[in-house]
Amino acid sequence: MKDWTIGFIGFGNMAQAMAEGLILKGAVKADRICACARDWDKMCKNGEKYGIKALKTPLETARQSDVVIVAVKPYLVEEVLTPIREALRDKILISVAVNFPFEMYEKFLLPGTHHLSTLPNTPVAVGEGIILCEREHSLTEEEFAGIKELFSAIALVEVVDTKQLGAGGTLSGCGPAFAAMFIEALSDGAVLHGLPRDLSYKLASQMVVGTGKLQLATGRHPGAMKDGVCSPGGTTIKGVAALERKGFRSAVIDAIDAIEGR
Repeated sequence: MKDWTIGFIGFGNMAQAMAEGLILKGAVKADRICACARDWDKMCKNGEKYGIKALKTPLETARQSDVVIVAVKPYLVEEVLTPIREALRDKILISVAVNFPFEMYEKFLLPGTHHLSTLPNTPVAVGEGIILCEREHSLTEEEFAGIKELFSAIALVEVVDTKQLGAGGTLSGCGPAFAAMFIEALSDGAVLHGLPRDLSYKLASQMVVGTGKLQLATGRHPGAMKDGVCSPGGTTIKGVAALERKGFRSAVIDAIDAIEGR
């Protein structure tokens, strides 16, 4: 796995986040990563920024890579990959395109192509992401184990059924936006009462990180964690009650439902 060369076809926000995380965590050296994108000048600048090789075409990228990560918009996937199907036959093909599961790739890739559909989120950039892997795939056991090991350096890796990719992807992929809104709102409240903005952001962000890690480490029910902070008649329960009166939890559920109901 350490000797794999990783090639990104498409180098937008998600691909950059993955490359950044892999380099940061030492999972892959920068000189073993290459990428191509439609905007050549921008690709060159990003290549220089991350210390990776900028390539001009998907075909070049496929030929120079052991693992090819498809990171283009879903509507472009078939258009971009069909002309290079032969070059992909002996590669490990990883998709990060939303709503593009295994069966959709089977319709246009050559028989026997080894491919896996995944859904990462942007915190992979700092090694604290989530990557959902579709249970149905055509990788060998050794390849799948290697990919999971690679991605484990930058994320919590979970294997899910195809039908679970939607809700799981919404939770992990859209959730960072909701969490960022919560961090901002907490900071606004603290600033309202005199705390400096920079310190407010730092405290709110670390609180979210710490609470999440505590739940993962202990496996405690979130409700029990909440109860553990709420003393009878204390300050925290007053805040919890205020959030409940404003429909905090129902608003979050509605946000997930609005996306899944699309």
